[in-house]
Parts: sequence; structure tokens; C-alpha cells
Amino acid sequence: MDLNRTISKAGSLIVTVTVFLFAIFLIINFSMGGYFVCLILPIGFIMMTAGLHNECEADRKVAANTGLILAAVYGTFIMLVYFSQLTTVNNEQLNEQAAKLLEFNKFGLIFNYDLLGYGVMALSTFFTGLSIKPKYKTDKWLRALLMIHGVFYFSCTFMPITGMFARMSSGGDGLGGRLALVAWCVYFLPIGILSFFHFNSEER
Repeated sequence: MDLNRTISKAGSLIVTVTVFLFAIFLIINFSMGGYFVCLILPIGFIMMTAGLHNECEADRKVAANTGLILAAVYGTFIMLVYFSQLTTVNNEQLNEQAAKLLEFNKFGLIFNYDLLGYGVMALSTFFTGLSIKPKYKTDKWLRALLMIHGVFYFSCTFMPITGMFARMSSGGDGLGGRLALVAWCVYFLPIGILSFFHFNSEER
């Protein structure tokens, strides 16, 4: 058994399942379910990215290394964000100031860290896509989706700096934000699927 391929496939499967479940939980507005799957997603993403890193050719190693390191940074930010929601925020009585900082739906500090994490994830996918030399049509699609996803870095990083999300915290039910995240899930889901097919192919 090729353990490298097995772990890579498992990571791709985790990404696919968690992104799909995240979309479902967004649609039914079950925030705790969404927080839980977002805690698991980074593990699968790192496993998947490590698999692509392991395959890359010598002249693409810098891009692959950058993508893998950024995947670990993303994982650190996101796991801290959602672990805090499932533990401290969910189990403790927070005062108003602490709630403003820590509750995800307050669009405060923890929300900004989440966006920063996903911005770093976008950079990770860009460099990982850059490291791929596609041999098959499905790999060309995977590479394109990974690299195009890199543009999310700019919105995730710079939009919070404008303060627009802080202004949103004063009203609204968050429907627009949930729909935007569902759209992201629709975009990212094929990346998990194509990665699984990539690692699952017996021809490689």
C-alpha cells in the first residue's frame, strides 16, 4: 500500500465531505455544525496539499513548499477560530466586550482572523496550483481552479481593513454572507473531487 497516496486521497475526501456539509449547514443556518466541519477541513486540506507537494518536480519545489507552509498557517488560524466558537463562546457566559471580540457573528476580531486564514488558504492554493505540471485534462482543471482561487486572498485580506464587516454587525440576519459562503463551497467542492480523482488514478 502506498501510504503517501492513501493519506492524500483521505485528505481530498475530507475536503470534499466537509465543504459539502458546510454548504448544507449554511443553507439550514446550523452554525454549530458549520463550526465543527470547519474545524476538520484544515486537516484534510493540509493532507491534500502535502500530497500534491510530494508529487511536484524539482523545478517547482519552491512553489510547492510555499503552498504547504501557507496551508499550515491557514490551518492554525482556522482551527483556533472554530475551536474557540465550539468551546469558549459556546460554553461560557461572555460579557459584552468579550462577545464582541470572540463571537463569530459579531464580525469582530475572531471573524477577521477567520478571513485572514482563508486569505492565506487562497495563497496556498495559488502556489500549490503553480507547482502542478498537468498531464491530463482533469489535472488542468484542478490546477486552474487552485490558481484562480488565489484571487480570494485580496478580498479576504483587504476587505476587513476597510471596516465594512464591522459596520455590518449592527443589523441584518447574515443571509447575504451565508449565500456568499455557499457560492464559495460550490467553487471549492470540485477541487476536493478532482484532487481525489488525481490521487486515486492507477495510471499515475
